[in-house]
Amino acid sequence: MSSRLRSVSIIELLTRHPFGLPAPTIAEALDIPLAATERLLQDLVQTDYIAPSDDHRTYRLRAKIAALGLAYLGASGVTDLVQPILDDLAKRTGELVRLAVIEDDRLTWVAKAQGSKSGLMYSPDTSAEVNLPKTANGQAWLACLPKKDIERLLARRAAGNGEKEDLKPAAFQELLAELEAAKRRGYAFVSESYQTGTSAIATAIRELGTETPLGTVSIAGPTLRMNNARVEEMATWLIDTASELAAAAASSPLFAAR
Repeated sequence: MSSRLRSVSIIELLTRHPFGLPAPTIAEALDIPLAATERLLQDLVQTDYIAPSDDHRTYRLRAKIAALGLAYLGASGVTDLVQPILDDLAKRTGELVRLAVIEDDRLTWVAKAQGSKSGLMYSPDTSAEVNLPKTANGQAWLACLPKKDIERLLARRAAGNGEKEDLKPAAFQELLAELEAAKRRGYAFVSESYQTGTSAIATAIRELGTETPLGTVSIAGPTLRMNNARVEEMATWLIDTASELAAAAASSPLFAAR
């Protein structure tokens, strides 16, 4: 792995650890020699991407990373075009609404809106990449694809994470059945398959005129609130929102990188 790729890997790792990590922990997690890790950390410190603690034992990301992300999202139209649409759905449902976009072979979270201001609410993990077989967003995308592409995406995931369970015949057939159900309904539904106590529905955002999937939008919340009647009601709003986002996508380069 080149030094540039190693530097990117360090940044990606630290996004999941806002209070920082010590160099030996970073080296072990990324399988990089400690001496090389320390050199890369110093390079990232000099470029203001990360900051050392006062005793130089741990390293955390600087706000520069967040600022770059916000600048990109603003320039891509998320702030002005997409966020109001997500906010409206979150307010209507009182649940967490999330947007993910397709880029190459990945589905990546890019925006969210929290509808619940108090009481029990769903707080998702901070992983950037969507878990395809276990989440409603992932299944909503997979439901748009032929079987061979589904197998390819799961194989890529297994190669990267060492998780091969989803490729086993029984698990794969179960997933295909869930995807068929999602096609019939027009949205994917998962209940406690990704995080205990939570359920979600999601549908694909499709390019106007071609039906090519561009991304996904979801509604997620505590399972006790996501009963059948409520899910059916929210599904109508969700599908309408996907149509609005498809129209917004025509004016945003965020959806053009697939």
